[in-house]
Amino acid sequence: MFPTPSQVLRQREGLLADTPFPLLVHALMVEERTCTLELKVRQREKRILFEDGSPVACQSNLLHETLGKYLVEKGRLTEADYQKSLAESVSTGMQMGGLLVQKGLISPFDLYKQLQANLAHKLLDCFRWVDAKYRLIADAETPDASVRTNPAQLILTGVEGVMPFDAVATHFTFTDERRFGQMPGVESGPKLSSKDARLLQQLRQRPTFNELQERTGFDTETVLRRLYALCLLGVAGFVEDADAKAAELSARAAPVPVAPPPEPVAPEPVAARGTPFSDEDVAARDALVTAFLAHRSKDPFALLEVPEDVQPLPLRRAFLAWAERYSPLRFQTPELKEKAEALLAASAKAYGVLSDAEQNLLWRKRRAAHREKERATTSRPSTAEQFRIRTDLLDATTQFDEARRRLAAKHYAGAFEYFEYACDIEPKPLHHAWRAWARYLMKPEAHGRLALQELQEVVRQEPGLEDGWGFLGEVAQGEGQWALAEDSFRKAFKLNPKNRRYVELIQEIARRR
Repeated sequence: MFPTPSQVLRQREGLLADTPFPLLVHALMVEERTCTLELKVRQREKRILFEDGSPVACQSNLLHETLGKYLVEKGRLTEADYQKSLAESVSTGMQMGGLLVQKGLISPFDLYKQLQANLAHKLLDCFRWVDAKYRLIADAETPDASVRTNPAQLILTGVEGVMPFDAVATHFTFTDERRFGQMPGVESGPKLSSKDARLLQQLRQRPTFNELQERTGFDTETVLRRLYALCLLGVAGFVEDADAKAAELSARAAPVPVAPPPEPVAPEPVAARGTPFSDEDVAARDALVTAFLAHRSKDPFALLEVPEDVQPLPLRRAFLAWAERYSPLRFQTPELKEKAEALLAASAKAYGVLSDAEQNLLWRKRRAAHREKERATTSRPSTAEQFRIRTDLLDATTQFDEARRRLAAKHYAGAFEYFEYACDIEPKPLHHAWRAWARYLMKPEAHGRLALQELQEVVRQEPGLEDGWGFLGEVAQGEGQWALAEDSFRKAFKLNPKNRRYVELIQEIARRR
């Protein structure tokens, strides 16, 4: 059904049109690779860092995907606070997240949650990049923050709700006679929605695609998307593959002697003792998350907070103090306990490195080289250079405003080009609506039908978009579809009763009809 993960990763670069993004993510997950996946399409670029098969960071040149802009869009940060924090971040070199915590604009725990959501947002956008080029880079950079995404859940969400349906249908083909079933031996997987669970339950009957669609009551797109994701994740598959795997698992299983159950022993009452859990202690929780977010970017000396000439006994005391401060035994919630375990492992690794004379010397040399490099680049950049980030990052709003300016000047081809840029950067229904309108104005006699289809899809996705209904009415009128034009203008007028032009257009259509 799909190439094996080793076959997928054998090719270091290519096109997502040939090797789709979910297939790459799945292969990296199964092979537990640590590397960088670089994606490029026209002017957009992303670099996704994988660690042991899981995405842990994503660098993007899209402005709306930066942490500050993301927080503004989600209502967690005001535009004024964002601009002030951006200026301070650029001038001091401090990371935006740490700066927001320092200024009290967000708590460390909330910052971690928003970093997780921001990473998922950037990764899900990649499912749309079906025409991008990809390249696998063996050396993975160290991410600034310790955030991790479940790749299986990412694949399920991206295929079911983001990936263009044409790409799903292209890469998932089979005959009407093929039957599907559940794959045996799958102990854990992504969290399933009610629709996923319903479809998976019907797979026990080993149906064909048409039978599956009939029994679930889902449309073709819903079934195909979910079936593609579940088959890729190894939860579902063709019945012959399921039978072959079941036979393999059966052959591997050996009879295990069953020991008689032990005699039940009544438990003795134990008095409560020990340190209470710190999950509800906001200060302890925030300290844990702050340390977790920062530990990847610190070297062993900075992590254990010891000087470079530290002696064995103080080093040991520093390690024990760190282990006590962030002990996994202090936390009960799995999410916090996992972070404490990661910090304990990192501190143990740092202690082992600094206890070894050769490794200790190597890290001191690295620190000296870093200080030398910083001294060579101490000159403060100008204000213009500090804010060059605004021109380096692609901003959909800037492209959209330029496109509307060109449209007002009746430069339709130039307007369409910039609307295309805005759609590439941030595929909002508003951007798609204006792009379809510019396409129509360029050449009404040739582009009318395509613009009509695009606008109908826009208002289907966002029924409350006035511009979408207005443009749909204009194009439908130009195509002679009077009933559709009148209905569209009426819906636009309902959304904005102050615009009397819709009334005039409806009256004009009534006279023509």
